[in-house]
Amino acid sequence: MHSFRYVGKELHCEDVNLSALAERHGTPLYVYSQATLTRHFVELDRAMAPLPHLICFAMKSNSNLAVINTLAGLGSGFDVVSGGELARTIAAGGDPAKCVFAGVGKTEDEIAYALRQGIYSFNVESEAELRRISRVALRLKLVAPVAVRVNPNIDAGTHAKITTGTYENKFGVAFEEVEGMYARAACLPNLRLRGLQMHIGSQLTEVKPFKLAVQKVVPLAQRLSQRHGFDFLSIGGGIGIVYQDALASGSPAWWKRPAARRILTPETYAATVLPLLRPLGLRILLEPGRFISGNAGVLLTRVEYIKRTGRKNFVIVDAAMNDLVRPAFYDSYHEIVPLRKRAGKTVSSDVVGPICESGDYFAKDRPLPKVGEGDHLALLSAGAYGSVMGSNYNSRPLAAEVLVNGRKSAVVRRRQDPAEIWAGESTAPWQRGKKR
Repeated sequence: MHSFRYVGKELHCEDVNLSALAERHGTPLYVYSQATLTRHFVELDRAMAPLPHLICFAMKSNSNLAVINTLAGLGSGFDVVSGGELARTIAAGGDPAKCVFAGVGKTEDEIAYALRQGIYSFNVESEAELRRISRVALRLKLVAPVAVRVNPNIDAGTHAKITTGTYENKFGVAFEEVEGMYARAACLPNLRLRGLQMHIGSQLTEVKPFKLAVQKVVPLAQRLSQRHGFDFLSIGGGIGIVYQDALASGSPAWWKRPAARRILTPETYAATVLPLLRPLGLRILLEPGRFISGNAGVLLTRVEYIKRTGRKNFVIVDAAMNDLVRPAFYDSYHEIVPLRKRAGKTVSSDVVGPICESGDYFAKDRPLPKVGEGDHLALLSAGAYGSVMGSNYNSRPLAAEVLVNGRKSAVVRRRQDPAEIWAGESTAPWQRGKKR
């Protein structure tokens, strides 16, 4: 559930009118609900309560400092994939001792920085990385906590660009090679073999792939833990969210509908994996991102033009693929609704941005209420992989971001000034002073 709903004819985030935010702060504008972030974290935390556990929010899904601070205040750890993300976590009040560092390409500088900050563990993706971590730790006279990421070769059945758990993917170590790798790791200096990690993909809406992966990995974790004295097993993230009918899913009544029974809930997830994990006696780590932040954010945009070409009705908005790339990159669906509810017939429309790319679209042939220039729309379920994947393509400033808490709202990322886009650039020395 989430906190976006119509109050009368006006779309609200919690108790704040989104039209008022669009008028006050301009568009494109990301808006996040603190109540929704909190609810999703607490629901998952409560479902996993029967076992010792730590939720490490995958901040690649949303790295805004206010979002991170909200979750840190709830006791969350963080899954980081770069030195920059670790620095952001610390700047936002997160505890590095609750951070796991993932990713296949960690540099020596990133490893050294993470070791100095005292992270909980590295999720190791290859034997070459393991040896590099050992060398850096030896040089710094520190002990590096590590957990090898096992690739269980389980097809999660999700989008090709977000599946991670098969041998076709770049992630992790093949299941059959993990025990040998731990045996060799035990001989390397300055390493602490702290656990085992896996992650099979993102936006999983069925529990079966999780069950298959956990069933396969638990016996391996038992054997390795007996030999090396593990503290934890990380079962990764990947719980999916509602994109279709996203607005309706915020209503308690929605969960009584047949469609709601097909949604993977924390309760269903926990009921499946907890019995399999309990015999291990280890702390269980989870690394969710989208589940916590996805339905906690929307992108507001203004209609600039209505353009009719042949049979097509184009709704041209001021947001673009540089603000929200998911539809262009993944062909992803985001529900689109007007900030002021409209009655009457819908119009089959393409919602497109101003960037000079045919791929700059948010919806194609979508039935939408009739809108005109100056109206505002909300792209729902934009709290994950939205602003965080933004760019300055076409020299467009990054969008502003607002956090809502009840009746309060605050800008938590100001709109980028255009001159900031090229502030780090210059002409070459031989070009300066030339007259045109």
